[in-house]
Amino acid sequence: MENEYSKNPIQIKTESESIDIPDEMRKETEKTSYFCNVCKKSFSERRCLIEHEHIHAGGKLYHCDICSKSFSKSGTLNLHKRIHTGETPYHCDICGKCFSRNSALLTHMRIHTGEKPHQCDICGKSFSASSKLNTHKRVHTGERPYHCDICGQSFSENSTLNKHKYVHIGEKPYQCNICGKSFSVSSTLNRYKRIHTGEKPYHCDICGESFSQSGNLNSHKRTHTGEKPYHCDICGKSFSKSCNLNSHKRVHTGEKPYHCDICGKSFSESGNLNSHKHIHTGEKPFHCDICGKSFSKSKEFSVVPLVGFAVYGFLCIGKGNYWFHQYGIWGK
Repeated sequence: MENEYSKNPIQIKTESESIDIPDEMRKETEKTSYFCNVCKKSFSERRCLIEHEHIHAGGKLYHCDICSKSFSKSGTLNLHKRIHTGETPYHCDICGKCFSRNSALLTHMRIHTGEKPHQCDICGKSFSASSKLNTHKRVHTGERPYHCDICGQSFSENSTLNKHKYVHIGEKPYQCNICGKSFSVSSTLNRYKRIHTGEKPYHCDICGESFSQSGNLNSHKRTHTGEKPYHCDICGKSFSKSCNLNSHKRVHTGEKPYHCDICGKSFSESGNLNSHKHIHTGEKPFHCDICGKSFSKSKEFSVVPLVGFAVYGFLCIGKGNYWFHQYGIWGK
């Protein structure tokens, strides 16, 4: 008996042979299979294939009518527009936080569930999002793929590069409504506001100490674990903080990127530059709360308890001079 699909066959060619496909089967296949000629990816709708092909062609046909940014997919444009409209249709039913993307909500939910399905195959550390794992791996590899086209400085995260660029343009669009101080990045403003509010939302689950920034909490936790994930690729020395590694590397390179705009003297660390500037300004911000003497550098004085002497008290040491603060006589 003749099969219904044997009517009106058509012939297609493959690399190895010719195959006859019945006309009815061809029509049914065409309904659900649209193939990209470049990467062979298949799509159920022709419009999806057309959008996809723009990726290979480099075309960005969909333009934001607010900021003129362009996209290769209409869906990506719609997601982008929420940046301007502030629309956040996806809500966490536990804490009420809102998101513009469903994927961002799903990642956020892992904060509540504690799920961390993405594990580093080098150190075993786990993360709630694959993007955080990819960023973390650069700690081990030292990779910094994002480069500033103005000064050439490199960064491990694109978001850090974008924040850095404000240094060059000087733009600070985010203003504190309490003191008026301005910032180039909204997240920096949010962290700064905690100075006014005293908020410390990040808590150490080992000792209970609280912090105003998550980064400070992560650094603090390493005092408990002893972890030092930042390694010098020159001498192998390890550090618990990336900033300490960066400062250390200047010992090898001799780099002194911080310059005094008054006398031109250069320093390897910004803290040393700030201390140096007190020489020009005459400022003495460090005070002994016992005798009231002031110093331009914190290391120029220290208050040392005296033990084992006939009297007890404190010794204020500054620039080779010694001031004794007597509290009493032992035994009295």
